Amino acid sequence: MEIGLANLDDADLRDLLTMHQRRMVESSPPGTSFALDLTGLASPNVSLFAARRNGGLLGTAALKQIEPRSGEIKSMRVIDRELGTGVGFALLSYLIAVARERGYRTLMLETGTGEGFAAANALYVRNGFVRRGPFADYAASDFNIFYERAL
Repeated sequence: MEIGLANLDDADLRDLLTMHQRRMVESSPPGTSFALDLTGLASPNVSLFAARRNGGLLGTAALKQIEPRSGEIKSMRVIDRELGTGVGFALLSYLIAVARERGYRTLMLETGTGEGFAAANALYVRNGFVRRGPFADYAASDFNIFYERAL
């Protein structure tokens, strides 16, 4: 598996990100899904990465700079047939390494609750993320969970 900067011009990546955003909206109460669309992922303060094997897309994740010393994980998604195979862990580990290289002291994220988010929540907790309150422009809700990890 190779992980590196992604190209939003790649059709398979665009398809995965579009599906990700659609599923996040479908599995979240109105107003509680904050998945970035393709325009948001093209923002200069967002770095998008892709995991590939032999050229085939396995998953994607983005790192958004919030402040000079903190970042946020965005749009982390593994293709369905690769769920549970370690791709998510590899992407998360890669983002943590990039955040450290950038000198971030804190890495944060927002996700949802419920069955559809259980695997993601377990992955974050297993990898040292702890619950915290809302950050940046987020507001607290019964659905959203916020995490951070000190680097």
